[in-house]
Amino acid sequence: MKPNEIIIRKASERGLAEHGWLHSRFSFSFGSYFDPKHMGFHALRVINDDIIEPGEGFGTHPHENMEIISYVVEGALEHKDSMGTGSVVRPNDVQRMSAGSGITHSEFNPLGDTPMRLLQIWIKPGKIGVDPSYEQKTYLPEDKTNRLRLVASPNGAEGSVTINQDARIYASILEPGAEVVKSGDGSRNIWVQVVNGKLKVDDAVLETGDGASIEKADDLVFQGLETAEFLVFDLA
Repeated sequence: MKPNEIIIRKASERGLAEHGWLHSRFSFSFGSYFDPKHMGFHALRVINDDIIEPGEGFGTHPHENMEIISYVVEGALEHKDSMGTGSVVRPNDVQRMSAGSGITHSEFNPLGDTPMRLLQIWIKPGKIGVDPSYEQKTYLPEDKTNRLRLVASPNGAEGSVTINQDARIYASILEPGAEVVKSGDGSRNIWVQVVNGKLKVDDAVLETGDGASIEKADDLVFQGLETAEFLVFDLA
């Protein structure tokens, strides 16, 4: 088995945007931030690490033909859309919106005194023009601690949300010294995004905000150096 080649995308190298009410860090090109070397990774198109100030947010705006996943880290996110869905997304929740043939929605921080942080994730769809849909599920810390918990998949396996793409997302919280293994046979591509903390992926050390890409991955060993929360994207 060949060693995995791990390419690190340091948190400090990400694009950024400061709008007063919104503080964004971009793992891939987005909005006014453009870097031809970082246009996405396979079907993974966007990972925006956003902090939204109290009472602020994104007014009603359209999307189409994108799988949009919100992973709230701190605070709360209030969601409303043109399908009539209204919900509040909190830490440990995973929200999935398939924009499909077209949808409008708004997202706000409903808390009057607390900033909120979330990862906004966009994945290119496997089929375009599908009917828009929405889904939200909760994965408690004990479900993610010292294991890789499947939270998104093409078929809703293991209680995950369903996405319109051959992609799987795992969430994990690793305690210091704990290890988990992501099995691989060289046929899939992996992106790792550290939400908080510090861990090793094989021999690579990743910290808060860092990402890493692994093409055609074999088995990957994750080890907690500090308590670490992270996402693993398994992509065709």
